[in-house]
Amino acid sequence: MVPAAASRDWRRSWGPAATGEALDEEMAERIQRHRAERPPEWTTVEEPLELERAITGAPDDAFVIVDCLSLWVANLMGREVPGDEIIARAAEAASLAARRPAGTVVVTNEVGSAIVPDNVLARRYRDLLGVVNAAWGSAAARVGLVVAGRLLPLSSPEEVWRKDEGWTTN
Repeated sequence: MVPAAASRDWRRSWGPAATGEALDEEMAERIQRHRAERPPEWTTVEEPLELERAITGAPDDAFVIVDCLSLWVANLMGREVPGDEIIARAAEAASLAARRPAGTVVVTNEVGSAIVPDNVLARRYRDLLGVVNAAWGSAAARVGLVVAGRLLPLSSPEEVWRKDEGWTTN
Protein backbone atom coordinates (compact mmCIF):
# COMPACT_ATOMS: atom_id res chain seq x y z
CA MET A 1 0.00 0.00 0.00
CA VAL A 2 1.11 3.55 -0.63
CA PRO A 3 2.42 5.44 2.41
CA ALA A 4 -0.04 7.92 3.94
CA ALA A 5 2.18 10.90 3.11
CA ALA A 6 2.29 10.02 -0.57
CA SER A 7 -1.44 9.43 -0.83
CA ARG A 8 -2.14 12.69 1.02
CA ASP A 9 -0.05 14.66 -1.48
CA TRP A 10 -1.70 13.07 -4.51
CA ARG A 11 -5.19 12.27 -3.22
CA ARG A 12 -6.95 14.43 -5.83
CA SER A 13 -5.18 13.02 -8.88
CA TRP A 14 -4.17 9.42 -8.32
CA GLY A 15 -4.51 6.90 -11.12
CA PRO A 16 -3.44 3.32 -10.36
CA ALA A 17 -3.02 1.08 -13.40
CA ALA A 18 -3.69 -2.42 -12.09
CA THR A 19 -2.40 -5.34 -14.16
CA GLY A 20 -3.77 -8.29 -12.17
CA GLU A 21 -6.30 -10.69 -13.65
CA ALA A 22 -8.78 -12.70 -11.59
CA LEU A 23 -8.01 -16.07 -13.16
CA ASP A 24 -8.74 -18.00 -9.96
CA GLU A 25 -10.64 -17.49 -6.71
CA GLU A 26 -7.60 -16.52 -4.62
CA MET A 27 -6.55 -13.86 -7.14
CA ALA A 28 -10.12 -12.53 -7.33
CA GLU A 29 -10.10 -12.13 -3.53
CA ARG A 30 -6.69 -10.44 -3.65
CA ILE A 31 -7.88 -7.95 -6.29
CA GLN A 32 -11.02 -7.23 -4.26
CA ARG A 33 -8.89 -6.52 -1.16
CA HIS A 34 -6.72 -4.10 -3.13
CA ARG A 35 -9.81 -2.31 -4.47
CA ALA A 36 -11.24 -1.99 -0.94
CA GLU A 37 -7.97 -0.54 0.42
CA ARG A 38 -7.80 2.29 -2.11
CA PRO A 39 -9.27 5.68 -1.22
CA PRO A 40 -12.58 6.24 -3.01
CA GLU A 41 -11.18 9.34 -4.78
CA TRP A 42 -8.65 7.26 -6.68
CA THR A 43 -9.38 6.36 -10.26
CA THR A 44 -8.21 2.86 -11.11
CA VAL A 45 -7.63 1.58 -14.61
CA GLU A 46 -7.56 -2.20 -14.72
CA GLU A 47 -5.42 -3.06 -17.71
CA PRO A 48 -3.71 -6.45 -17.69
CA LEU A 49 -2.21 -6.21 -21.20
CA GLU A 50 -2.21 -2.72 -22.75
CA LEU A 51 -0.05 -0.91 -20.20
CA GLU A 52 1.05 1.65 -22.76
CA ARG A 53 -2.60 2.66 -23.36
CA ALA A 54 -3.24 2.91 -19.61
CA ILE A 55 -0.27 5.25 -19.18
CA THR A 56 -1.14 7.50 -22.13
CA GLY A 57 -4.80 7.53 -21.10
CA ALA A 58 -4.06 9.01 -17.67
CA PRO A 59 -4.74 12.74 -17.30
CA ASP A 60 -1.56 14.84 -17.42
CA ASP A 61 -2.00 15.94 -13.80
CA ALA A 62 -2.65 12.41 -12.49
CA PHE A 63 0.04 10.68 -10.46
CA VAL A 64 0.06 7.11 -11.81
CA ILE A 65 1.06 3.93 -10.06
CA VAL A 66 1.58 0.81 -12.15
CA ASP A 67 0.82 -2.24 -10.03
CA CYS A 68 2.59 -4.31 -11.21
CA LEU A 69 5.11 -5.11 -13.91
CA SER A 70 5.52 -8.67 -12.62
CA LEU A 71 1.90 -9.54 -13.40
CA TRP A 72 1.95 -7.60 -16.66
CA VAL A 73 4.91 -9.66 -17.92
CA ALA A 74 3.22 -12.89 -16.74
CA ASN A 75 -0.01 -11.89 -18.51
CA LEU A 76 1.82 -11.25 -21.78
CA MET A 77 3.80 -14.48 -21.49
CA GLY A 78 0.57 -16.36 -20.82
CA ARG A 79 -0.70 -15.10 -24.16
CA GLU A 80 2.53 -16.24 -25.81
CA VAL A 81 3.76 -12.75 -26.66
CA PRO A 82 7.39 -13.16 -27.78
CA GLY A 83 10.04 -12.02 -25.31
CA ASP A 84 11.52 -9.43 -27.67
CA GLU A 85 8.07 -7.88 -28.11
CA ILE A 86 7.57 -7.75 -24.33
CA ILE A 87 10.94 -6.02 -23.93
CA ALA A 88 10.12 -3.50 -26.66
CA ARG A 89 6.72 -2.78 -25.13
CA ALA A 90 8.30 -2.37 -21.69
CA ALA A 91 10.83 0.12 -23.04
CA GLU A 92 8.03 2.06 -24.76
CA ALA A 93 5.82 2.07 -21.64
CA ALA A 94 8.76 3.19 -19.49
CA SER A 95 9.53 5.99 -21.93
CA LEU A 96 5.89 7.10 -21.93
CA ALA A 97 5.84 7.08 -18.12
CA ALA A 98 9.09 9.06 -17.91
CA ARG A 99 7.69 11.77 -20.20
CA ARG A 100 4.49 12.29 -18.19
CA PRO A 101 4.16 15.73 -16.56
CA ALA A 102 3.01 14.19 -13.26
CA GLY A 103 4.85 11.40 -11.47
CA THR A 104 4.67 7.68 -12.11
CA VAL A 105 5.61 4.94 -9.66
CA VAL A 106 6.01 1.36 -10.78
CA VAL A 107 5.72 -1.72 -8.58
CA THR A 108 7.56 -4.86 -9.61
CA ASN A 109 9.32 -7.83 -8.07
CA GLU A 110 13.00 -8.69 -8.02
CA VAL A 111 12.86 -12.37 -8.85
CA GLY A 112 16.47 -12.77 -9.93
CA SER A 113 17.90 -12.86 -6.41
CA ALA A 114 16.29 -16.21 -5.58
CA ILE A 115 17.41 -19.66 -6.63
CA VAL A 116 17.54 -20.54 -10.32
CA PRO A 117 14.17 -22.18 -11.08
CA ASP A 118 14.10 -25.82 -12.12
CA ASN A 119 11.95 -25.33 -15.23
CA VAL A 120 12.28 -23.48 -18.51
CA LEU A 121 9.15 -21.32 -18.17
CA ALA A 122 10.12 -20.03 -14.72
CA ARG A 123 13.70 -19.30 -15.85
CA ARG A 124 12.40 -17.49 -18.93
CA TYR A 125 10.03 -15.42 -16.76
CA ARG A 126 12.77 -14.56 -14.27
CA ASP A 127 15.17 -13.48 -17.01
CA LEU A 128 12.54 -11.55 -18.97
CA LEU A 129 11.27 -9.70 -15.90
CA GLY A 130 14.87 -8.75 -15.08
CA VAL A 131 15.27 -7.16 -18.52
CA VAL A 132 11.89 -5.39 -18.20
CA ASN A 133 12.82 -4.07 -14.74
CA ALA A 134 16.16 -2.81 -16.10
CA ALA A 135 14.39 -1.01 -18.96
CA TRP A 136 12.12 0.78 -16.50
CA GLY A 137 15.06 1.55 -14.22
CA SER A 138 17.00 3.07 -17.11
CA ALA A 139 14.09 5.37 -17.99
CA ALA A 140 13.41 6.40 -14.39
CA ALA A 141 14.67 9.49 -12.60
CA ARG A 142 14.93 7.47 -9.37
CA VAL A 143 14.88 3.77 -8.58
CA GLY A 144 14.39 2.15 -5.19
CA LEU A 145 14.09 -1.33 -3.77
CA VAL A 146 11.69 -1.88 -0.88
CA VAL A 147 12.81 -4.58 1.55
CA ALA A 148 11.10 -5.21 4.89
CA GLY A 149 9.17 -1.96 4.53
CA ARG A 150 12.35 0.09 3.97
CA LEU A 151 13.22 1.96 0.78
CA LEU A 152 16.76 1.46 -0.48
CA PRO A 153 17.75 3.97 -3.18
CA LEU A 154 19.52 2.28 -6.09
CA SER A 155 22.32 3.88 -8.08
CA SER A 156 23.14 3.24 -11.70
CA PRO A 157 26.50 1.56 -12.32
CA GLU A 158 27.73 4.80 -13.94
CA GLU A 159 27.00 6.75 -10.74
CA VAL A 160 28.86 4.24 -8.59
CA TRP A 161 31.93 4.04 -10.82
CA ARG A 162 32.03 7.80 -11.47
CA LYS A 163 32.39 8.55 -7.76
CA ASP A 164 35.10 5.88 -7.25
CA GLU A 165 34.87 5.69 -3.50
CA GLY A 166 37.37 2.87 -3.27
CA TRP A 167 35.68 0.60 -5.78
CA THR A 168 38.54 0.63 -8.28
CA THR A 169 41.46 1.91 -6.25
CA ASN A 170 43.09 0.70 -3.05
